[in-house]
Amino acid sequence: MKRFIHHSELARDSRFVRQDNAQSTVLAQMPDDVETVVNIFDQFTPMIEESVRGTAAQALFDEYGPGFALMVLNEPLDPDSPISKTRLLLRMHGIFVGELQALEGAARSLWDFPDAPWEFKMNMARQCWDEGRHVQIFEKLLTHLGGEVGMFPESTFLFECACSEDPAMRVAGVNRGLEGLACDVFRDMIRYAEKTGDETMRQAVDYVLADEITHVRFGSEWVKAFTEGDPDHFKRTQDFRREVDKQFSFGGARSDRPDAAIPIAWEDRVEAGFSEEELRDLAELSVGGPSKKTLIEAARILRERHQARKAEQSKETGQ
Repeated sequence: MKRFIHHSELARDSRFVRQDNAQSTVLAQMPDDVETVVNIFDQFTPMIEESVRGTAAQALFDEYGPGFALMVLNEPLDPDSPISKTRLLLRMHGIFVGELQALEGAARSLWDFPDAPWEFKMNMARQCWDEGRHVQIFEKLLTHLGGEVGMFPESTFLFECACSEDPAMRVAGVNRGLEGLACDVFRDMIRYAEKTGDETMRQAVDYVLADEITHVRFGSEWVKAFTEGDPDHFKRTQDFRREVDKQFSFGGARSDRPDAAIPIAWEDRVEAGFSEEELRDLAELSVGGPSKKTLIEAARILRERHQARKAEQSKETGQ
């Protein structure tokens, strides 16, 4: 079996629609400027439209245009919103495919590094077992909420960002970066379930969160083990983890901002092995990028332009 596979080689059945990762990559790099954000998303319009065609996200694109992702990402889940169910299903489907890629990432770590210590391999095997359960849990939660696998496009951005060919970098990116993100998202989902009285979701996500804390701890321990006696190597792993965290701050939607859509799960991360210094660093880097005000205004302009284009097209076709 091949080692160090490209993210495009991840196998999927016919239910899945693969989404281009460019949109996810660019969001964390945009400046706090409405015109720039609008122009970038306008440029991505054909790609975004093609990626959602035939999925449940097509209705969001039809209504809001290419900026629908800004609206979806930047606002906290609100059960009273008219599109709350669509947004909830979109997030739940994203978690499901994220767990699938986490399973693939842990399995690749087990296979890609044959000379790694036996204890590392056992930790990765344990994580594979956990992630397999998580895939099943979130598939059932998706069904519980009225959704189905493949209803939204899948981005392999998670796998692409984290799967370095250096074992220390791999666990820094996967276990500390992405599993750390999972702690933030799952704590937010637990709060949502408590707000809506969904005890099934609350218990299931809380159960998974306990595993995620263990997986982050694996990363905390193995980064130190793989870089022991080599401070430069350790610094590179920290820089890589920061890069992954920056990408997955979604332009500040996941951050320590008071109005963040997904707040940093500070206590869970401490339990998982993050130091207070690392968390302050995470809070600082995650607030960069466009402000919430900028993204809301950009989404409004993109929606107006999209509706104007639709009206013009209908006029031309006489419909």
